[in-house]
Amino acid sequence: MPGRAEGGAVECQLSRLAFLAAALAALPTPAFAHASDRGHVLLLPTGYYIAGGAFAVAVSFLVLALLPPAALDRFWRRRLPLFTFSDTPRIVVSLISFAGFALLIAAGLVGSRDPLSNPLPLVIWTLLWAGFTLLQGVLGDLWSWLNPWYGPWRVASRVFGFQAGEAQPSRLPSWLGYWPAFALFFAFAWFELIDPAPDDPARLAFAAGTYWLASLVAMLIVGYDAWSKRGEFLTVFFTMVAGFAPVERLDGRLSLCWPGAKLLAAAPLPPSGTAFLLLALSSVSFDGLSKTFLWLGLFGVNPLEYPGRTALVGIGSFGLVLTFVLLAAVFALAVFLGQRLAGDARSFAKAAGLLVWSIVPIALAYHIAHYLTVLLVDGQYALVALSDPFALGWNLFGTANRMVEAGVVAGAESAWWLWNLQAGGIIAGHVLAVLVAHGLAWRLHPQPSRAALSQLPLTLLMIAYTIFGLWLLATPTAG
Repeated sequence: MPGRAEGGAVECQLSRLAFLAAALAALPTPAFAHASDRGHVLLLPTGYYIAGGAFAVAVSFLVLALLPPAALDRFWRRRLPLFTFSDTPRIVVSLISFAGFALLIAAGLVGSRDPLSNPLPLVIWTLLWAGFTLLQGVLGDLWSWLNPWYGPWRVASRVFGFQAGEAQPSRLPSWLGYWPAFALFFAFAWFELIDPAPDDPARLAFAAGTYWLASLVAMLIVGYDAWSKRGEFLTVFFTMVAGFAPVERLDGRLSLCWPGAKLLAAAPLPPSGTAFLLLALSSVSFDGLSKTFLWLGLFGVNPLEYPGRTALVGIGSFGLVLTFVLLAAVFALAVFLGQRLAGDARSFAKAAGLLVWSIVPIALAYHIAHYLTVLLVDGQYALVALSDPFALGWNLFGTANRMVEAGVVAGAESAWWLWNLQAGGIIAGHVLAVLVAHGLAWRLHPQPSRAALSQLPLTLLMIAYTIFGLWLLATPTAG
């Protein structure tokens, strides 16, 4: 991601020790090809926040265990109808999106070599990956309109005589499940988090262009619907995130619902889909963990003499796999123990595939908290770069000469409100996850007592992950 030095200091007037820590944090560090989820060494009473977050998740479980299922069912079913619109403009919107993508690829190949001046890395890593994920989680499935494949696929299907309907027969074997999307998402996570230069414009342009072309060919061969739903990882990820959004569209009619309500009606995912969602959470978690003093110290790396990403490719690759394996193992254990407590003899895969939807609020909360500072600072760089995409002195949108206010994430006051936003988001995400998990558990166990018992191990996992997530935000990081 965009190369940034991540050693911002938190000014503090509490004591000389606090001042010394802040001064130490302000020392320059080597440029790092990925922006951190924060640039502060927090000197706030984070222990109280961590304890409070764990307590909030635990209390939410106890409250839900005592509430009658009928009351919550009525709560989840409420809808506020808005208006109806058709899919007719979807092709045009997608073609415009593709044209913008093609221009960005051209800018990556012939534009500025500086990742902070070239719009391609800023749009992909900041506006798309960091910002658009938030929009999907709030406004619903915008990606189905904006993705740069749908329009070109419709055009190519007509030109080459392919059947162009979205419901065309799938040529993707059903036994593959979501494994193609899982493999591509893992490659994407590796490129983002481990590759030495993911924000190099030319390198990124080649990777993104190749992926777009390969995906279009796959859609023409196996069918758009099949590849989009089980192979193209961005569409799979954004669709899953959109399931949390309080905006629902059914038969063309738009309506408002409670956040997470749509997840309760979701079908159980196969093991490959379960693995995909767990990878989405574990990759963001590892991104934060990989720069902590604790992680680097385990491998004998001095965090104050950060060696750069190139020296840590092996360690990073191992950590990315390890984080996923550990999360998957703990989640599987929580589901298994829950089935044992509830006396459930049904398929473990079905229970795990249903309950994994409760991971979506957590993954979204971690994503927002992790990339908040990236969005606030690099979003400004993106506005500047988009006005002059080829570094020719243009000012297309009147923002080419805009001053970037990096101070928005620096200083004691910024540290306070950033921490509260990030911590509040993580805690809220876990509380909503407990709420969704209970609704899903009632689908498996109509008897309230059994549903509550089945959720006890999963709730303990969520409490532990709340503590882990808040610790990641508070602990010092290098790079």
